[in-house]
Amino acid sequence: MLKSLQILQTMIQVSCAIIEKEGTILAALRSPIMDRGGQWEFPGGKVKQGETPKECIIREIEEELGIIVEPFEQLSEVVYDYGDKQICLIPFRCHWISGRIHLLEHKEVKWGSKFELKSLNWCAADAIIIKTL
Repeated sequence: MLKSLQILQTMIQVSCAIIEKEGTILAALRSPIMDRGGQWEFPGGKVKQGETPKECIIREIEEELGIIVEPFEQLSEVVYDYGDKQICLIPFRCHWISGRIHLLEHKEVKWGSKFELKSLNWCAADAIIIKTL
Protein backbone atom coordinates (compact mmCIF):
# COMPACT_ATOMS: atom_id res chain seq x y z
CA MET A 1 0.00 0.00 0.00
CA LEU A 2 2.80 2.44 0.88
CA LYS A 3 4.56 1.81 -2.46
CA SER A 4 1.27 2.57 -4.30
CA LEU A 5 0.97 5.87 -2.45
CA GLN A 6 4.60 6.76 -3.22
CA ILE A 7 4.07 6.08 -6.93
CA LEU A 8 0.95 8.25 -6.99
CA GLN A 9 2.84 11.07 -5.27
CA THR A 10 5.80 10.96 -7.66
CA MET A 11 3.92 10.28 -10.92
CA ILE A 12 4.82 12.83 -13.60
CA GLN A 13 2.12 13.72 -16.12
CA VAL A 14 3.55 14.01 -19.62
CA SER A 15 1.64 14.80 -22.82
CA CYS A 16 2.92 13.61 -26.18
CA ALA A 17 1.87 14.36 -29.75
CA ILE A 18 1.26 11.84 -32.47
CA ILE A 19 1.55 14.36 -35.29
CA GLU A 20 0.01 13.13 -38.52
CA LYS A 21 0.69 14.48 -41.98
CA GLU A 22 -0.22 12.93 -45.33
CA GLY A 23 -0.53 9.41 -43.91
CA THR A 24 2.71 9.56 -41.91
CA ILE A 25 3.54 10.10 -38.24
CA LEU A 26 6.36 12.17 -36.76
CA ALA A 27 8.96 10.54 -34.48
CA ALA A 28 11.64 12.55 -32.67
CA LEU A 29 15.09 11.33 -31.62
CA ARG A 30 16.11 12.44 -28.14
CA SER A 31 19.47 14.25 -28.10
CA PRO A 32 22.41 12.63 -26.29
CA ILE A 33 22.21 15.17 -23.44
CA MET A 34 18.60 14.25 -22.60
CA ASP A 35 17.47 11.37 -20.37
CA ARG A 36 17.14 8.34 -22.62
CA GLY A 37 19.24 10.07 -25.27
CA GLY A 38 19.40 8.22 -28.58
CA GLN A 39 15.90 6.82 -28.22
CA TRP A 40 12.87 7.81 -30.25
CA GLU A 41 9.72 9.35 -28.83
CA PHE A 42 6.56 11.16 -29.67
CA PRO A 43 7.49 14.77 -28.84
CA GLY A 44 5.92 16.46 -25.84
CA GLY A 45 6.64 17.28 -22.25
CA LYS A 46 5.57 17.70 -18.65
CA VAL A 47 2.16 19.09 -17.82
CA LYS A 48 2.59 22.26 -15.75
CA GLN A 49 0.47 22.99 -12.70
CA GLY A 50 -2.83 24.58 -13.75
CA GLU A 51 -2.43 23.39 -17.34
CA THR A 52 -4.52 20.72 -19.05
CA PRO A 53 -2.74 17.92 -20.92
CA LYS A 54 -4.19 19.29 -24.16
CA GLU A 55 -2.87 22.81 -23.45
CA CYS A 56 0.47 21.25 -22.56
CA ILE A 57 0.88 19.47 -25.87
CA ILE A 58 0.12 22.61 -27.88
CA ARG A 59 2.69 24.59 -25.83
CA GLU A 60 5.37 21.88 -25.81
CA ILE A 61 5.25 21.25 -29.56
CA GLU A 62 5.56 24.95 -30.28
CA GLU A 63 8.49 25.22 -27.82
CA GLU A 64 10.30 22.04 -28.98
CA LEU A 65 9.62 22.01 -32.72
CA GLY A 66 8.42 25.51 -33.56
CA ILE A 67 5.16 24.33 -35.13
CA ILE A 68 1.48 24.69 -34.29
CA VAL A 69 -0.58 21.54 -33.87
CA GLU A 70 -4.24 20.88 -33.20
CA PRO A 71 -4.97 17.89 -30.95
CA PHE A 72 -8.09 16.08 -32.16
CA GLU A 73 -8.14 12.81 -30.20
CA GLN A 74 -6.79 11.76 -26.83
CA LEU A 75 -5.65 8.13 -26.72
CA SER A 76 -5.35 5.84 -23.70
CA GLU A 77 -2.83 6.93 -21.10
CA VAL A 78 0.29 4.82 -20.52
CA VAL A 79 1.65 4.53 -16.99
CA TYR A 80 5.29 3.48 -16.99
CA ASP A 81 7.93 3.10 -14.27
CA TYR A 82 11.41 3.90 -15.58
CA GLY A 83 12.92 3.15 -12.18
CA ASP A 84 14.20 6.69 -11.66
CA LYS A 85 10.76 8.16 -12.32
CA GLN A 86 7.21 7.11 -13.02
CA ILE A 87 5.26 8.80 -15.78
CA CYS A 88 1.70 8.94 -16.95
CA LEU A 89 2.06 9.50 -20.70
CA ILE A 90 -1.01 11.14 -22.24
CA PRO A 91 -0.96 10.80 -26.05
CA PHE A 92 -2.87 13.06 -28.42
CA ARG A 93 -3.33 12.55 -32.13
CA CYS A 94 -2.64 15.93 -33.69
CA HIS A 95 -2.90 17.68 -37.04
CA TRP A 96 0.00 19.87 -38.13
CA ILE A 97 -1.54 23.33 -38.56
CA SER A 98 1.38 25.60 -39.45
CA GLY A 99 5.05 26.32 -39.13
CA ARG A 100 8.30 24.73 -40.17
CA ILE A 101 10.08 22.27 -37.90
CA HIS A 102 13.09 23.63 -36.05
CA LEU A 103 14.94 21.15 -33.86
CA LEU A 104 15.30 22.95 -30.55
CA GLU A 105 15.68 19.91 -28.26
CA HIS A 106 15.80 16.80 -30.43
CA LYS A 107 18.65 15.47 -32.57
CA GLU A 108 16.43 14.63 -35.55
CA VAL A 109 12.90 13.86 -36.63
CA LYS A 110 11.59 11.24 -39.00
CA TRP A 111 8.28 10.81 -40.80
CA GLY A 112 7.01 7.31 -41.45
CA SER A 113 4.06 4.99 -41.43
CA LYS A 114 3.25 3.32 -38.13
CA PHE A 115 4.71 0.12 -39.59
CA GLU A 116 7.97 1.82 -40.62
CA LEU A 117 8.32 3.50 -37.23
CA LYS A 118 7.86 0.30 -35.22
CA SER A 119 11.45 -0.72 -35.97
CA LEU A 120 12.95 2.34 -34.23
CA ASN A 121 14.55 2.21 -30.77
CA TRP A 122 11.66 3.79 -28.83
CA CYS A 123 11.57 5.00 -25.22
CA ALA A 124 9.69 2.27 -23.36
CA ALA A 125 6.48 4.23 -22.67
CA ASP A 126 6.31 5.46 -26.28
CA ALA A 127 6.91 1.91 -27.53
CA ILE A 128 3.64 0.89 -25.90
CA ILE A 129 1.83 3.62 -27.85
CA ILE A 130 3.39 2.75 -31.22
CA LYS A 131 2.32 -0.89 -30.75
CA THR A 132 -1.31 0.15 -30.20
CA LEU A 133 -1.62 2.53 -33.16
